[in-house]
Amino acid sequence: MGTASIHEGVRRMRFSSLLERQERREISQEEAAEMLGIHVRTFQRWAERYQEEGEAGLADRRLGRPSPKRAPAAELERMLGLYRDKYADFTVKHFHEHLLKRHDYRLGYTVTKLHLHVAGLVRPARKRSAHRKKRQRRPLRGMMLHQDGSRHVWIEGLPAMDLIVTLDDATSEIYSMFLVAEEGTASTLQALREVIAAHGLFCSLYSDRGSHYFHTPKAGEKKSIVSSAIPIIAGRGAGRR
Repeated sequence: MGTASIHEGVRRMRFSSLLERQERREISQEEAAEMLGIHVRTFQRWAERYQEEGEAGLADRRLGRPSPKRAPAAELERMLGLYRDKYADFTVKHFHEHLLKRHDYRLGYTVTKLHLHVAGLVRPARKRSAHRKKRQRRPLRGMMLHQDGSRHVWIEGLPAMDLIVTLDDATSEIYSMFLVAEEGTASTLQALREVIAAHGLFCSLYSDRGSHYFHTPKAGEKKSIVSSAIPIIAGRGAGRR
């Protein structure tokens, strides 16, 4: 069984479960679509096909069919041969411009660059640091808690203290908030105890990379989660969204 078939099987199971929840009005179509990573209109089309054809209607109809966008093999071979024989010292952009002007070439720059990389004729450019994208909130309450500590002189006449805030990522509703002398494992467990006692268990916790969440055995080594009892998602700054 190929990877595509495995992914299709997982998609069918997840869709069936979410469709049942949506029909019971536990979640909306928008929330179900977000959890599947698809557009709402796609979810609606799948629901229509599922009602008409059952699970067979969820089959990916692209499997087993050649892509209509696939570049002709002969044209790719011609392009690679031209690069080897005449343009080996050109940049990909300059090479592509010459192909269009002098060799009646019709394929785009991206597919040309990709196949030059695959053939080992040019090396991929060094990757730049990834641009940080805005993290999407979780669609349902209880899916993720967001916890952070902020040090400040909160009360006049007293020294600076850490304000520990734990809130729901989906709604920003504050579940726990208190002051401590210093943020650490004890304050984290106290906050989680308050949340669980009042609202029940949650799915995951989003935090910064504080030492009470993560442990570094040796300097320079990869950090690891201190406890595996709670799935933790780490961010560079829990206050950022």
